[in-house]
Amino acid sequence: MNGDEFLRKVSKLGNARGIAVRFDKRQGKGSHGTLYFGDRKTTLKDRRKEIGPGLLAAMLDQLGIDKGDIG
Repeated sequence: MNGDEFLRKVSKLGNARGIAVRFDKRQGKGSHGTLYFGDRKTTLKDRRKEIGPGLLAAMLDQLGIDKGDIG
């Protein structure tokens, strides 16, 4: 999954759960940005590039989301 897909799935999950989700590209360096999921946050790298399984697991952990929740 690439960064755009991840952002879309997290946004959809946030909508379903009533949790505010926002992406702030100013809070990052270069092509990175900060993704906020309620009161939690993670850094999202270049949204066009693939996210490896280890990084994906770490990002989901930082946001408090189970992998099964985003399909």
